[in-house]
Order: sequence, then structure tokens, then C-alpha cells
Amino acid sequence: MSPDLLFALFAFCLVSTVTPGPNNLMVMASGANFGYRRTLPHMLGIAIGFAVMTLLVGVGLIQVFDRFPVVHQILTVVSVAYLLFLAWKIAHAAPPDGDAAARGRPFSFLQAAAFQWVNPKAWTMALTAITVYAADRSVLAILLVAVMFAAVCVPCLSVWTLLGQEMRRLLTNPARLRAFNWTMAALLVASLVPVVYH
Repeated sequence: MSPDLLFALFAFCLVSTVTPGPNNLMVMASGANFGYRRTLPHMLGIAIGFAVMTLLVGVGLIQVFDRFPVVHQILTVVSVAYLLFLAWKIAHAAPPDGDAAARGRPFSFLQAAAFQWVNPKAWTMALTAITVYAADRSVLAILLVAVMFAAVCVPCLSVWTLLGQEMRRLLTNPARLRAFNWTMAALLVASLVPVVYH
């Protein structure tokens, strides 16, 4: 891969990873409710889970979508339904006393890694990256795309988690925490609009 194409891949990974989407909104809510340290397994699960998903998409799953477009439509419906369920969970995460850490717990590494498979933005990012930056479908190019995403993902997720953690100071009041969680849930649902209307 030429230096110009490598830089373009880096820019694509950075922009697509740092912009709002289900993963970022969820780690922001987790940072607000549980803090950075307890959200770290969630962030690592996203980074590694998405890299593995991108690798598997590149070495074969993309061909399934090419041959059977209905599979992509089914995946989209399942993904939207699951994200609506997660939005409901986020909206109801704040307990009456506002101490979310005492009642709930953040996503685990495995939960976050598995979530990538039903995240519509993750699918779009993986399919686009493989199509544009690993067009020859060579294993080396696909591996490079996956590694680049993993390297860029954790710093981008950290920004969102730290933003949520800083907001935690404002969310000591149970009513404000509840309002924040409902806002995050609404934004998560809003992030589905491009998927539904695509």
C-alpha cells in the first residue's frame, strides 16, 4: 500500500471512528455512569471485536453480501431492533438514587466485541474500508485495514469515554443522570436514521 493510500486509510479510520455512532454514544454513557477505568473493557472489546469483524468481512463475508443481498437486509433489521433494545436499557440505566455503579455494570469485553456484529455503523465502516482500501482482497491489505482500525479506535473511544466521565460531575443529581441517559438513548435511536433510510 502506497504512503498516500495508507494516509487516506488512516484518515478514513479516524473520521469514521471518532464521529458519533452507537459505540461512541454507548461508551460516553458508560463513562458517565461508571467512569473511564470500568469502561476500559468495553472500549477494548470494541477495538478488537471490530478489527476481527473487519478481518472476517474482508476474507469472505463480503462475498456473502455480494451473492445474497437479502442477508444484508436481514442483518440491518436485526441490528436496528437490537440497538432499540440497547437504547431502552440506556434510558433506564439510572437508578432512583442516581448511583448507577451500585446497580448496573458496563459492557464486558466480550459483550462489546459481540456487539460489533449487530452495529450498523460498524458494518458500513468495515464494508467500505475493505471495498476502498483492500480492493484486491489480499490478506495483507485486509489485515492492514483491521490493524489500522484497532490502532485508531481506542484513542477515539477514550475521547468519548472521558467526555462522559467529565459529565459525571454534572450528573450527581439523579434527575440529571436520568435526563442524560434518556438523551443518550434518543441520540442512539437518531443514529439509526441513516441506516433505516439508506
